Amino acid sequence: MASLVRIGRASLAVLGACLLWQVAALPGAVAQAQTGKVRLEWLSWSFFRLTSPNGKVILTNPFITGNPDAPVKVEEINKADLILVPNGHRDEIGDTVVVAKATGAKIVTPFELGTWFIGRGVAEAQVMRRNPGSRFVWEGITIRVVGSMHGSGSGRDGPSDVAPIYGGAAAGFMITFENGYTVYFPASSAATQDMAMWAEAYRPDAMLFLMHPTGEPRDVAMAVSLVAGKSPNLRTLVPQHHRVAPPPGALTAAEVRKALDSMGVRIPIIMLAPRQAIELPN
Repeated sequence: MASLVRIGRASLAVLGACLLWQVAALPGAVAQAQTGKVRLEWLSWSFFRLTSPNGKVILTNPFITGNPDAPVKVEEINKADLILVPNGHRDEIGDTVVVAKATGAKIVTPFELGTWFIGRGVAEAQVMRRNPGSRFVWEGITIRVVGSMHGSGSGRDGPSDVAPIYGGAAAGFMITFENGYTVYFPASSAATQDMAMWAEAYRPDAMLFLMHPTGEPRDVAMAVSLVAGKSPNLRTLVPQHHRVAPPPGALTAAEVRKALDSMGVRIPIIMLAPRQAIELPN
């Protein structure tokens, strides 16, 4: 009997080793899940790819066609689970329709803009129409839709269209992953006192802050300061909505850094290159 027990234990040990080897050999998405961290990749402008601890892929503003800094082609985006589109501007919508149709990704977007996506042939079941104050819970991930001080319309989609795009209320997103890590993507919102309220409620760990080329350094820093003042968890700042090579006179990270320092906000700014990725917490 003792020898049988020894053989059983040995067999279990061999089986366990085989299973560990098989898991280690799986593709990057599963390896990412083992780290328990969120992976953040900047694909230029306000286009990010976030991979959750369980390998779910979230895109923000997949602006590729017409984007001079885009490091990828539309056909290269062959995996997406969620696409977050905050308003009806062209650089926010980007190639969402094409990517959603190719990948089956669900689109989280304001109600009226969601109706526009359905009118462009995206399956209604894929479009999660959520206005500010709503949320979308899926596979352990919670997307909270918050307000944005910004426009939400665009020009006509084509010569046959009778009216411009009406995107409804502009939005931002609080993204809470399976491990509890929360990323605040305010999209193109100007600073608003509401940001402090949302920061206190949801305690974001990272902020993808707006650094619009024509922005005022103090206004940009004010938005960050409002969040930092109410979220003790905030440790990571990543700028978005800026060119890879800023034109003369465009807002720079150095100007934002100086403004933040004057407000007593010492959180580092992480400048990413196109396709550069970091793990959060970094």
